[in-house]
Amino acid sequence: MTSSFFKRSNTANSKATRSKILPKLSKGQLGNLVPRRGSKIAPVIASGLLKAMGWRNVGEIPNVPQAVVLALPHTSNVDGIYAMPSLFALDLKVSIMAKHTLFKIPVFAQLLSWMGVIPIVRENKGSVLQASIDKFKTGEPLFLGLAPEGTRQYTENWKTGFYYLALGAGVPILPVAMDYKTKEVRFLSLVYPSGDIEADLPKIYAQYKGVMPRHPERLSQPLQDINNAAE
Repeated sequence: MTSSFFKRSNTANSKATRSKILPKLSKGQLGNLVPRRGSKIAPVIASGLLKAMGWRNVGEIPNVPQAVVLALPHTSNVDGIYAMPSLFALDLKVSIMAKHTLFKIPVFAQLLSWMGVIPIVRENKGSVLQASIDKFKTGEPLFLGLAPEGTRQYTENWKTGFYYLALGAGVPILPVAMDYKTKEVRFLSLVYPSGDIEADLPKIYAQYKGVMPRHPERLSQPLQDINNAAE
């Protein structure tokens, strides 16, 4: 059965309709606690690139030093073409985890470190979760980016490791959305995990209502459900 959200996607006007709720977000609005790259040139270049592509950052990034950042929906490799400039335009440092073996080549290791990639050893089950928690426990500023869908294809459920990571580390979850309809990277409201995942997940899902990915047919089931709710 074709989702009604897909039908709206196919008939949507190709011209971006800007958000009327979320304000435009710029580098100067970030607080002193938020992890920064500290670059002066990159934000200027990235801002110009975003503008040329017709994209912009909107919403708010609370002045907190640590958070688990959710990148959703992720249905295409093209997402990164807009996501990376959006982060650089804000001078925002969002780190991701990668296998430690990628850091064996010194020059490549320097590039990965500059991009915010953190090496991690994947040994035993649960080791990645604990290692991620330990990264937060150092107390250093850290926004750790994760894609809970775990795939660029359709999936029935999200991987919930991000939730238990935030809970174990005692940090908030910052949902971020890429909306191809409005051409906006949206920084949404923080969710503090209470330990009741069944109560907290709907709070995250709800913030993605109406967000259109590059490939709507690949949208994960939880986001399909929230988009088709109360119609």
